[in-house]
Amino acid sequence: MLKGGLNVNVSGLAELYFESKNTSVEIWADSISLQPFTQDQWSSHQDQSIEKKKLSFPFGSAINKNILTNTAYQNWFTSRFTVTTFENEMKWYTNEPVPGQENYKDADALLQFAKQHSIAVRGHTVLWEDPNYIQGWVASLSPRDLAIAVDKRINSIMSKYKGQLIAWDVVNENLHSSFFESKLGQSASASFYNRAQRIDAATTLFLNEYNTIEDNRDDLSKPDNYLRKLREIRGFPGNNNLTLGIGLQGHFSNPPNLPYIRASIDILASASLPIWITELDVANNFGEQAQAEYLEQILRELHAHPKVSGIVLWSALAPGGCYRMCLTDDNFNNLATGNVVDKLRQEWGSNSSEGTTDTNGFFEASLFHGDYKVKISHPTMTSPFLAQSFKVVSTDHRSEQTTLLLKV
Repeated sequence: MLKGGLNVNVSGLAELYFESKNTSVEIWADSISLQPFTQDQWSSHQDQSIEKKKLSFPFGSAINKNILTNTAYQNWFTSRFTVTTFENEMKWYTNEPVPGQENYKDADALLQFAKQHSIAVRGHTVLWEDPNYIQGWVASLSPRDLAIAVDKRINSIMSKYKGQLIAWDVVNENLHSSFFESKLGQSASASFYNRAQRIDAATTLFLNEYNTIEDNRDDLSKPDNYLRKLREIRGFPGNNNLTLGIGLQGHFSNPPNLPYIRASIDILASASLPIWITELDVANNFGEQAQAEYLEQILRELHAHPKVSGIVLWSALAPGGCYRMCLTDDNFNNLATGNVVDKLRQEWGSNSSEGTTDTNGFFEASLFHGDYKVKISHPTMTSPFLAQSFKVVSTDHRSEQTTLLLKV
């Protein structure tokens, strides 16, 4: 059965044309059903799904080393997000620009910053298949020496950060590029996952790819091809018990096709693996308001899908701006995109609240189920605040909220 959606901007008669590149396949069309949706009807479906989401839904943004020396950036970021990815600081060309001279200084500092603020970190990326991002010294290696260098790279970064991350992007953009496979053989990428599992078996290993949900014209990374690649990885000797995840970048250069996004995730969900949106942004050539509107549409669609496990925005701020989508200006005043993020955070229940205890030291709040961090301050305390993390779970499956009584 084929399932999908179409965005049609005209009215009138239409013909549906089905084509397959497999000449041995017969295509039959039977019981075709076309259902038009207004924007309100489509959004109502999202709202119904959102009600089933937990408050602990991971929502974050990429950061880079610039945040380490910018207190205003730190305050803005840590008050909003629960997960992050380092923009370039864990990439091989950053960690080893010269053979044998490894440098994890910035990655170490960013990881320490994230830990201090209880922000989870995705490891990005162990290896990148795109030859445009391969160091010259790596590209010039013989196949034998390349295999040694790759094994050293995997062992170096994954052993260093073993058990400290929630995910590893083991191979980046392997559906579009195949530098290592062209040098080391067709099963090279699958072997990398085998090596990664032996080093850090407890952390989910992702295949990270673009245009799987962004652009239905890109045949290389369509959902079926993504699933085929996953089967190749799993089929490698010793990989049958891999802890795998599906990483979808989400770099939108065109107005979003919401039915295609939903249908693509439905197809990928058949693999029964966690699905993360890992690098979400919207191109800045639409104008500020349109960019924000598209971002909101995409975020609502993704958050509403029950199989999406987390979302990371690709909006790390640097002195020269952002990759394509900033959330604030240089003074950390929200742009239209930042306002979208804050609005949705509030709707989804991830905003913070403040309160004062009564004369007996009690504070009562009704909270949605999920992960929380409470900060307690008092004029007599020597430190700025006392922090304690906790999880609110349900004792009654009919209720999504629990009353918390805190004694200070």
